[in-house]
Amino acid sequence: MAATNDSQTIEEATTGMESAPDQKTRRYDRQLRLWAKSGQAALESSHILVLSSSSTSTSVLKNLVLPGIGQFTILDRTITSPSDAGNNFFLEGQDSVGKPRAEEAVRLLLELNDGVKGHSIVNKDVKEVLGTEDGVEWLKGTFSLVIAHNLEKGALDQLSDVLWKDAKSPPLVVIRSAGFLAEVFIQFHEHAVIDSHLDTTPSLRIDKPFPALLKHSLEIDFENMDVTDHGHVPYVYILVRVLEEWKQAHGGNPPKTSDEKKEFKAIISKMRKKADEENFEEAEAQAFKCWSSTVVPYDIKSLFGAENVAPHTKPFHLLLKALEVYTTTVEPYTLPLSATLPDMKASTGQYVEIQRLYKDRAVEERDTFKAILDKIIAEQGEDASLIDDEVIDDFVKNSHILRLLKGKKWGALDQDKEKLAEAAASEESSKQLGIHLALSALSSLQANAKKQKLTAEAKAILPEGVELPDEHFDNAIGEAARSPTADLPNTAAFLGGVVAQETIKMITKQYVPINGYCTIDLVETWSGVL
Repeated sequence: MAATNDSQTIEEATTGMESAPDQKTRRYDRQLRLWAKSGQAALESSHILVLSSSSTSTSVLKNLVLPGIGQFTILDRTITSPSDAGNNFFLEGQDSVGKPRAEEAVRLLLELNDGVKGHSIVNKDVKEVLGTEDGVEWLKGTFSLVIAHNLEKGALDQLSDVLWKDAKSPPLVVIRSAGFLAEVFIQFHEHAVIDSHLDTTPSLRIDKPFPALLKHSLEIDFENMDVTDHGHVPYVYILVRVLEEWKQAHGGNPPKTSDEKKEFKAIISKMRKKADEENFEEAEAQAFKCWSSTVVPYDIKSLFGAENVAPHTKPFHLLLKALEVYTTTVEPYTLPLSATLPDMKASTGQYVEIQRLYKDRAVEERDTFKAILDKIIAEQGEDASLIDDEVIDDFVKNSHILRLLKGKKWGALDQDKEKLAEAAASEESSKQLGIHLALSALSSLQANAKKQKLTAEAKAILPEGVELPDEHFDNAIGEAARSPTADLPNTAAFLGGVVAQETIKMITKQYVPINGYCTIDLVETWSGVL
């Protein structure tokens, strides 16, 4: 079985081992396999603002410091109390009591990674920052992303308003938790993802083979081939060859009916020289690709013409425009070819050869795409250096898994009475809604979180005539009333992983982040997105 890394040819994989990896590569080896050097570079250039030094906030930061964010700043004037010392792993017990909690947390967090810088601001809170024009500009212009945990409702609403007014502002991650309940929401205008890492295989274009692939497939002498070599011909060649011969005998059409498809597979089976030839088994299993037309996927085509609402996604929209032009003017009117091939039964020589064919063609189509892009950039009067070649290569390689997310403002759900009514009526969404309403009510009545008042406050959020999702809501209200201010270590640890993961997605612009309210119930151990 011949195989290759998704982003490397065999030659690259075997010749790229001449020099030993540097210290940074050794330290971050595992995560580099997840988001590559480009993702790591984005992390290392980021600066995160965290508006709390609570147990949850430090758990989030722990999971960002370890993979190597560039800098973080904690804005919190809280003085460490005995209860803080008892539930926050980034405080030194009684030795931290009476000291600024943010300073203590920063000092201990920095012990995790000497390549990260940390800062604490303990002489003001976020309301004071938002109260001055300089403070607002500092918030919007300094940070890559802002994280707020259990921020007081008035301050959170003000912060959300300020960041939402300017599309150039950083995303805002809102965390609310009480006991074993929590929710996470990311406020952003628009988020473009080139490498979403979705498990979708790019088309091999078996039904629309490029000239070199077709020529090579037709030249293979299956009849006079050695038995060993015959059992190692890549299934792509087999399918292209059989399909071409089928089309010649059927007026240029691929198999259409069930009987024709069975006949097509039977032809493949009869080509075997031995019963156990795995490459022919693969060809039969993948035969559907011969009658599945290669077209632009709907979820990619739906991105064409999307409105650009944020300055930082301008390059992505230019790339999308070039892709739209490419798929409508360049034969065979589909996405640019990817050089990435799946594993298949083949000898090393055969696998290297077919990968060379795909790579050469992919380079040709990439160059055609780049010429279209350059023309569009020039027509729109943009800087020619706006998009570098590495980004273009990534875009073309991942053009089948592109994503463009349109975000919403924090609190938009509570203002959308129709959405609230739909969620309350849905059995699937009512559990998530129960937690959201309980935490929303708690946020408004933090100082007086009695169950009866919490229930009344939650009812006020719902549109008139809509009933609360009783069972799920009662459980959520009970937990919120029982532990309104409890920042439990196990909940904090869970949120630390979830929020850090989503933060890394936003910063690296890889993988698809949550787009909605992620609600978490650690009593019944489930989570969902509302």
